[in-house]
Amino acid sequence: MTTHDVIVIGGGSAGYAAARTAQEAGADVAIVDQGPLGGLCILRGCMPTKTILRSSEVIALMRRAGEFGLNPVPAKADLAAIITRKDRLVREFAEDRIKALHAPRFTLYEERATFRSPQEVQVGRHVLSAKTFIIATGSVPSRMPIPGLEAAGYLTSDDLLELKVQPASLLVLGGGPVATELAQFYQRIGTAVTLIQRAPHVHSYLDEDLARPVEARFRDEGMVVYTGAQLQRCTKQGPGKTVYFVHEGREKTASGELILQALGRRPNIDGLNLEAAQIQVQNGRPLVNGEMRTSQPHIFAVGDVADLHNVVHEAILQGEIAAYNAVHPQGPPRRLDNRLTCEVIFTDPQVATLGLTEKACRTRDIPYLAASHPFSDHGKALCLGETYGQVKLLCRPKTGELLGAHIVGPEAGELIHELIAVMYYHGTVRDLLRIPHYHPTLAEILTYPAEALAAQLT
Repeated sequence: MTTHDVIVIGGGSAGYAAARTAQEAGADVAIVDQGPLGGLCILRGCMPTKTILRSSEVIALMRRAGEFGLNPVPAKADLAAIITRKDRLVREFAEDRIKALHAPRFTLYEERATFRSPQEVQVGRHVLSAKTFIIATGSVPSRMPIPGLEAAGYLTSDDLLELKVQPASLLVLGGGPVATELAQFYQRIGTAVTLIQRAPHVHSYLDEDLARPVEARFRDEGMVVYTGAQLQRCTKQGPGKTVYFVHEGREKTASGELILQALGRRPNIDGLNLEAAQIQVQNGRPLVNGEMRTSQPHIFAVGDVADLHNVVHEAILQGEIAAYNAVHPQGPPRRLDNRLTCEVIFTDPQVATLGLTEKACRTRDIPYLAASHPFSDHGKALCLGETYGQVKLLCRPKTGELLGAHIVGPEAGELIHELIAVMYYHGTVRDLLRIPHYHPTLAEILTYPAEALAAQLT
């Protein structure tokens, strides 16, 4: 039996951050990853999707040439070339991570890990033990019990990222970030897309006013969007597939060449044998506390497998917290702070959210003030021809401290970082007004709802 101080299971963003942090603190660290090495973000998530989305953004702008006084040019997508470009970049990104995982400061086992007990894992022909374990095995697409779906056949986001033959039509089941980003990509490169969402609006966990501009853009670009739909069944008829659903009280159908099943992902705990580790699992995920500890205090879970907030920078932070706590058992523990939870959805318009939504404030009975300003009434946005969406700020009624900030519109993923900085220092709407904003810039729009809120402070 081989013993290490810390064994990290999974070498993606969360796992590598945990391994790096523990090793830098002096621990003997082993990483177990059955491969392919690189992690979800690099191989099948953030990087490949953002790469292909750039292609669809360019072709969408080309089609708008006449709007800007330019002679229209024919624009036709080559999906095979788009995927080839994506594959080249992903290989480059993965090579850096693979090199880091093979560094001599770690012991890397390229095998599957299975718990034998709370203190031991089986790794290929090796039995390993450790003082602490950090599980960072990511997530996999969920399987949904929709009658006929398995028989009809479908693709997941993982599959779609490898597809080189463009379908004439695509049915997208789901309305979360994965569904909306890929739906718009295919619509823009010339596939006829129908999106069917169960909730009343896309991005159902956000406030409704953050979703409607995205839906409006989708429809304006020709996508068929159904929200508040109840999926009934699926059938396969010749080369095509049909989805039956109830919408506005009537049964409807939608047909397409392919189905993208984007109804969520689940923690990847397959084969870990968490029962042997005596780890409490609820709804398919290992339960963790703010220190990222499972029900076994020496075993941590981080990243998508913990299923708290599945974005990369949060996964990295969770990995660093878990590793610190793993190698400092006697010191005061570090805990996850959700105050600055942030997410960016790379549709067009982009969606960037930070902190509390109105929905969350109402659920938690937190007093707040809210104000919005639309991009359709903002000079720089009008110059750019990007007028979908708005900026919304939430603050405390008495002090004006920002509770949340939400942007739907051009460059939302970049603009949100000014608000992250303000909230990091517990800044107020008055602080935001004191910060100089150059004219004309998109960032100026942040001051308009701040000014409205400052006038309301008690």
